[in-house]
Amino acid sequence: MYPPKSVSVSISPSGEIVSGDSVTLNCSSDSNPPALNFSWFKGGTFVGSGRIYNISKIRSDDSGEYKCRSRNKHGEKYSDAVTLNVMCELMIICILFIYKFIIFYYLFIICLLLDPPRNVSVFVTGSGEIVSGDSVTLICSSDSNPPALNFSWFKENESSAVGSGQSFSALQSGRFYCQAHNQHGSQRSDAVTVTVHHGAGRNVIVIAATSGGLFIIIIIIITILFIIKKRRSDKTEDLTVTQHLIWKV
Repeated sequence: MYPPKSVSVSISPSGEIVSGDSVTLNCSSDSNPPALNFSWFKGGTFVGSGRIYNISKIRSDDSGEYKCRSRNKHGEKYSDAVTLNVMCELMIICILFIYKFIIFYYLFIICLLLDPPRNVSVFVTGSGEIVSGDSVTLICSSDSNPPALNFSWFKENESSAVGSGQSFSALQSGRFYCQAHNQHGSQRSDAVTVTVHHGAGRNVIVIAATSGGLFIIIIIIITILFIIKKRRSDKTEDLTVTQHLIWKV
């Protein structure tokens, strides 16, 4: 035989309680003989009796701390207090609105920080005018987060790519553009013009250089032949004078 002990209160339903709901508080205890007298208190105010305390159509002013008292002929014991937080529907709507706003805000920040390539442009090394056989280098740049790692090069009016990588060597005339990619999307640049001049100017230079070299060689050969001829002529004159002197003697 002993008085009540291990007195506790359970709430049903558990979780958030909204104004208008029905709530049940259940008091349990260990006692011998079993407790037959149960009283309910909100704060220090008596609000009901019985093992089960029901609140139908609960209101916000029903919020507070509740505890039960279990009694048998050997004594009594109070449970620990449990707290009821009753939320009105308007408050729920406000909380949901704030929650959705926070989610939207973070998604917006993420969209600002993680975006597809933009401001894609092509930089041309040189003037974009080259001679046949040479190439001009085109460099693609973009602003993206994370940085674009995949670049494709296209020639206008052609569907298939003509190159890949951040730089591209153009060997022929045309209008070229690049397309930058990351995991959030892609964007293309404006086209730039490359003009190839078919090597007339270079050929003229080569021919002129060749002709000039040949002309110098010819001049050198003529000069050498003239010197040789002059030396031979001088030797012949010296021999004739010598013979003439001998005959005189």
